[in-house]
Amino acid sequence: MLNIIILAAGLGKRMQSDLPKVLHPIAGKPMLAHVLETARALSPDRIVVVVGHGAERVQASFADADVAFALQQPQQGTGHAVMQALPHLVEGDSDDACLVLYGDVPLVQAETLRELLRARGAGLALLTETLADPTGYGRIVRDADGRVARIVEHKDASATERAITEVNTGILAAPTAALRRWLARIDNRNAQGEYYLTDIVGLAVRDGVPVAHAQPAASWETLGVNSRMQQAQLERIWQGEQARRLLEQGVTLADPARFDLRGELICGRDVFIDVGCVFEGRVRLADGVRIGPHCVLRDADMGEGTQVEAFTHVQGARAGAGARIGPYARLRPGADVGPEAHVGNFVELKKTTLGRGSKANHLSYLGDAVIGDQVNIGAGTITCNYDGVNKFQTVIEDGAFIGSDTQLVAPVRVGRGATLGAGTTLTRDAPAGELTLSRSKQMSVPGWKRPVRKS
Repeated sequence: MLNIIILAAGLGKRMQSDLPKVLHPIAGKPMLAHVLETARALSPDRIVVVVGHGAERVQASFADADVAFALQQPQQGTGHAVMQALPHLVEGDSDDACLVLYGDVPLVQAETLRELLRARGAGLALLTETLADPTGYGRIVRDADGRVARIVEHKDASATERAITEVNTGILAAPTAALRRWLARIDNRNAQGEYYLTDIVGLAVRDGVPVAHAQPAASWETLGVNSRMQQAQLERIWQGEQARRLLEQGVTLADPARFDLRGELICGRDVFIDVGCVFEGRVRLADGVRIGPHCVLRDADMGEGTQVEAFTHVQGARAGAGARIGPYARLRPGADVGPEAHVGNFVELKKTTLGRGSKANHLSYLGDAVIGDQVNIGAGTITCNYDGVNKFQTVIEDGAFIGSDTQLVAPVRVGRGATLGAGTTLTRDAPAGELTLSRSKQMSVPGWKRPVRKS
């Protein structure tokens, strides 16, 4: 059986925020969400999150998660935190393992943790790292034979011990029953007056339990966040890693340093992404899709060969093969742009289907509409879909031509092949194949003069 304990009780004083530290985001989701996602990848039998400062907000943010919560109040060190989780752990046999993770160390990868569990065998295993500057970290002290003997915290270390460059990351895996015994034996007689989880290492050595170690594949996996600066640095590191993975898959990024992925991005072959683009939620880009500079796509599906031009926003929408969207277009939830259709500059679609080959190229709002194939929407056209309380639908059938500056007051239908003259306000259905227009009579007033300013 595998238990996972995630320590998430810290205040995060240096964050200078009312938001609990583990709820601050990396790549668009809370740090704790990253750790939980990695934990679930290991198929554990129990996940326990230890909360403290902002406990109610943390629990509310993960109310639907498959985790148990343990309260640490007051906070008296990492060993004390793990003690609070012990009543929630499950045990079944002698091979039970408990993995300890941290809510503010969000980017540790599942494969690194699998390697740690493999290294553990039936004993204790530490995730360690060798740093050029180990200041602030607990040092791994080894005996004459090179075996791990104990961990000494930086504040308690001698000058000789501080010269050690192998450090403790805090992440460890231990036999569950042994962890209970060791925690019952630690005390808080140290420089900080806290119960150190690391003290169990010396106890394991005394009990003859082998202490193994593993190291992460990448140094950024064990970086923690204690300040806004560290958060920003880790954000850029992770964005760079996501960009690297996309490049290896064959995606072209105009500049990997100017790219943000805050969710899941699925790309086909020969996809091009220009600078300054942001991807949120789940986005799929099919083969040959080109995304212009400074676009934002959230929960979007772009069909093969689609071009999204600069400064376009797409949310909860899709486009068929060969569509062209933007620049400066906005597709809102429920927008469905058909194959080879065009949505041009300053055009907004909401809950609207635009059929194959149809075009809305300029300055239009199309909401709650079903628009057929090969329809031309003139500049300045709007569907008046809202009466202040209720929404109504506009239907424009295949081959219709909508003149510029037209208002379609829903519910209304434009028949197949119909034409609406420029400036029309349509309040009744327009028959198929005919010209429909409504405009006031043009007139000129003889002798009229502009008013002049009075002295």
